[in-house]
Amino acid sequence: MEQVHTQLIEQLIQRFSQADNTPLYLKFAETVKAAVRSGILPQGNILPGERDLSQLTGVSRITVRKAMQTLEDDGVVTRSRGYGTQINSTFEYSLKEARGFSQQVVLRGKKPNTLWVNKRVVKCSPEVAEQLAVAADSDVFLLKRIRYVDEDAVSVEESYVPAELIADPDEIGVSLYDYFRSQNIIPQRTRSRVSARMPDSEFQSHIKLETPVPVLVIKQVAFDPQNRPIEYSISYCRSDLYVFVCEE
Repeated sequence: MEQVHTQLIEQLIQRFSQADNTPLYLKFAETVKAAVRSGILPQGNILPGERDLSQLTGVSRITVRKAMQTLEDDGVVTRSRGYGTQINSTFEYSLKEARGFSQQVVLRGKKPNTLWVNKRVVKCSPEVAEQLAVAADSDVFLLKRIRYVDEDAVSVEESYVPAELIADPDEIGVSLYDYFRSQNIIPQRTRSRVSARMPDSEFQSHIKLETPVPVLVIKQVAFDPQNRPIEYSISYCRSDLYVFVCEE
């Protein structure tokens, strides 16, 4: 058995021994996510089979199977018959959930980070005005940042937010949605459009790829519970690291 799997088994057994009300399958899934986030389980790693994991950890195969289904649903692993369960090397991002980038990254057992390029008030363009349902040339915050997943630069994102929704842009950390929630602004749903193009020089300068890859362009509007637009974002994402999903 690989050394990384030995470490994982030790962490699983330790987690199972902790007395709390968390179901065993969730303890299992959370431990795997933590191992991915910390780098113990590298991308592409093939996990031991359900029978081996059951025998080595002392939990039932039903528990293991339910944990693996949870990890697959969260985009942490991919399961295929005859091949096994593999730690994903791509980041699945749900276009349906109004959770924001950082929260989705954490839920998939990975580490998010943000490098801010710009936080300033600008006059909005007609396109931004239409998406935010405000008058043209209204004041909006332009929030531009480079997004990271597990130390890899994966996207460049521009967000436009009505100026009155942000009291102090310096209070926005890694997650804009966390800031929204701290101000009692609750993202409820999103509307997205996806297209593709080759990267321009600006994207290359931020992401620094040796070989250019196609860029997925995600234009998304987030709405609050009253169906008011609170953010219009344009994300330029590496197509080799992102998989976008939108389930009904």
